[in-house]
Amino acid sequence: MRKKENATAAHAPAPPVVAVPDMAAAVRAQALALGFDAVGITGAGLAAPTRARLEDFLAEGRHGTMDWMATHADRRGDPRVLWPAARSIVMLGVNHAPDTDPLAALAMRDRAALATYAVRRDYHDVVKSRLKALARWMVDALGGAVKVFVDTAPVMEKPLAAAAGLGWQGKHTNLVSQQFGSWLFLGSVFTTLTLAPALAHADRCGVCTRCLDICPTRAFPAPYQLDARRCIAYLTIEHKGHIPAAYRRAIGNRVFGCDDCLAVCPWNKFAQSARDSRLAAREALSSLALATLLELDEAAFRALFAGTPIKRTGRDRFLRNVLIAAGNAGDPTLVPRIRPLLDDPAPIVRAMAVWALGLLLDPAAFARLCGERAPREEDADVRDEWAAAGRR
Repeated sequence: MRKKENATAAHAPAPPVVAVPDMAAAVRAQALALGFDAVGITGAGLAAPTRARLEDFLAEGRHGTMDWMATHADRRGDPRVLWPAARSIVMLGVNHAPDTDPLAALAMRDRAALATYAVRRDYHDVVKSRLKALARWMVDALGGAVKVFVDTAPVMEKPLAAAAGLGWQGKHTNLVSQQFGSWLFLGSVFTTLTLAPALAHADRCGVCTRCLDICPTRAFPAPYQLDARRCIAYLTIEHKGHIPAAYRRAIGNRVFGCDDCLAVCPWNKFAQSARDSRLAAREALSSLALATLLELDEAAFRALFAGTPIKRTGRDRFLRNVLIAAGNAGDPTLVPRIRPLLDDPAPIVRAMAVWALGLLLDPAAFARLCGERAPREEDADVRDEWAAAGRR
């Protein structure tokens, strides 16, 4: 057996295997038996238009600070570069449809709106264990070699899933399923076996533009195009620096991610709630007060979000986001909880504490505070925040 996760390309090509339709059917049956909600098979390649869209996306800088996307563009654009021995790709989906309306939290300005996928166990762990189980079964039952991936390598999961018949890439660029709407976690098993592929799924978005129209930061330059630099999910999760001032008000109370474009998809009406108890939302994280989150130190942050995707972002970036939400909340009672963060060791936290106080304090009080604190600030970006807030 030869199986390795996230490995580099194999040196020796696998022997040719004749396609057997029953072998593909067996893989599908086993995947469903292991708890996957959707399964499809495609060849180990990407269509030329998909590769061209990736090239345009990178050339226009729409990947923002996600430099790894450009660094591994050759692997991302062609799975056969990632692993030359691969002949087929089994694409798997796990339903994570929420029980409640993800957009309801946006009306509670004193609470943190967290992406639905983030308030539960990290899906990478759940999906990866099933992928490994399927991969072991494939090697034992069918032969060949395998590699498994779940958002951990330069794999273009969404176009591959569309090619494998799991759904289609909607105008918001996410995968849409007739059965599960916009709520599928994706993973893949690359194999040296030649499996009979499924038919690619037709686009069924029609004239609908709900996902484009609802975006608070207008992150979609055109249907089927995303500018990550404007996307709240990117800004609050992937972006490691200061969030540009132009987008802070639009973020509202979205403290981690953004479900807007996913939640309004009409196809969601066919999705049933996630059946895996490990993917159930944690009640303790469903309605967190900004006032409480503003007081998180490193230990408290790690304890509160243990086992969730939020923990990977780190306390400092998370507090950056909480402070933006606090400023947008318009609640002066948060000021006593924000002021101590002017002394936080992390400049990214201090800067957003300044921004939030600039919105919550009256101009005279803020001017006095600025006169006291700005001259002592050593970080240039934080000093710029003092100056900008003073001009508002």
